[in-house]
Amino acid sequence: MTDKIIIYIFYGLILFLPLGFYLRRQVSREARAQEAAAQGLLFSDGPLGQHPHIDVSHCIGCQGCTSVCPEGDVLGMVGGKAAVVKSHRCIGHGMCADACPVGAITMIQSPPGFSANLPYLTPELETSVPNLFIAGELGGLALIKNAVNQGRDCMDTIARNLASQPDRVREPGVFDVLIVGAGPAGISASLRAIERKLNYVTLERDTVGGSVSKYPRQKLVMTSPVEFPLAGSFKKTQLSKESLLAFWKTICDREDFQVQIGKPVETIRRHADGTFTVATPEAQYRANAVLLAMGRSGTPRKLGVKGEDLAKVMYRLIEADHYIDKQILIVGGGDSAVEAALGLAMQKGNNVTLSYRKDAFARIKEGNVRRIREAMSSNKLRVIFNSIPLEFKEQSVILDTAGDVQEMPNDYVWIFAGGIAPNDFLKAIGIHFGPRDLTAEAAAETHIREKSVIAVPVAPLVKTAAA
Repeated sequence: MTDKIIIYIFYGLILFLPLGFYLRRQVSREARAQEAAAQGLLFSDGPLGQHPHIDVSHCIGCQGCTSVCPEGDVLGMVGGKAAVVKSHRCIGHGMCADACPVGAITMIQSPPGFSANLPYLTPELETSVPNLFIAGELGGLALIKNAVNQGRDCMDTIARNLASQPDRVREPGVFDVLIVGAGPAGISASLRAIERKLNYVTLERDTVGGSVSKYPRQKLVMTSPVEFPLAGSFKKTQLSKESLLAFWKTICDREDFQVQIGKPVETIRRHADGTFTVATPEAQYRANAVLLAMGRSGTPRKLGVKGEDLAKVMYRLIEADHYIDKQILIVGGGDSAVEAALGLAMQKGNNVTLSYRKDAFARIKEGNVRRIREAMSSNKLRVIFNSIPLEFKEQSVILDTAGDVQEMPNDYVWIFAGGIAPNDFLKAIGIHFGPRDLTAEAAAETHIREKSVIAVPVAPLVKTAAA
């Protein structure tokens, strides 16, 4: 009898110990997910762009989706099912949907006008102005992959719209579509326009590549495959800035990409016949449709701090290895600030301090969270939370840290406080922001038509300052 009890205990341990460890781990994971969800509510009302929708009736709780997201704990397990717990970190990779073995996750867009700071867009990415479209970051959707897809899709929509008018007469000097911006969305749209045999022109205020061309050297800019028009599927999962720009140049040279550089758009007006006139300082262009693919960064946001006009204060870092043996201050708490601080901290002899006005990083990528913790623990980088700069001097900076004012030696300052989005420019065109007022739709259309014969003067989109 004693032997049987011992055997029962032995097999009971074999069976129930792993189960106990598994349940304990599940409880721990769910507790972390609940904590992440609570933290997420502090920073966001929800995702602004593409994000996962989980059908819990089909979710089998395999946790595959929670482990593949590059942004960390966007997804977690709650009640044995996958759930979006940190929506403010989701930037629409879509890898969770690819990893789900039962198709319980689909990628969807936030409702049009979810944010009052974003332009209203239809599911086809058309604004409240008929035949005027927005693709990429300007519409609130991050990632180069998404910008490429949207630029391509907009051209498909425009081509279908034109094809639905079989008796349309092509007027001399009127383009089928005019594309503003030659970044990821603009290049993709231009290539698709070529593929669709559309008569198009692309205007770019700076250089081909847009904001990508201004990223730090060797920065990884893509982490998932994407399909480029006229080039097929690009399957590399890691691509540097230089490789992507070289890839684009090869395709654009081969396909005779029609782009005009140094052409900042000043006004866009829509005529009663539905066509547009797009004006730059030197010329005017006519088009049946317009795609805005010019990004959202606009001009860099300044702090209004004394001494901010000094030559040592900059807003963009391109070559970190140009700076060695320097006293450096980085201001900001986003990915750009963290990546700049980490890059400069790796250079010989630099003493780098990162100043952030809040008490913790909330919106940076999971990889950057790990890297900055390692840099802080190894004393390669100093981070001062709850701090704001009070003054920049020729050889120092003055910081206020929770009421404690200190002066630090300094050679260079980089400020990463975001950019001023071109919302005034968009509103001057007639684009609505936030939820569309359907009851006022007809009146709005009449208003647009009445204003369409008069150019709306707006300030040119100012070039972003470079380091």
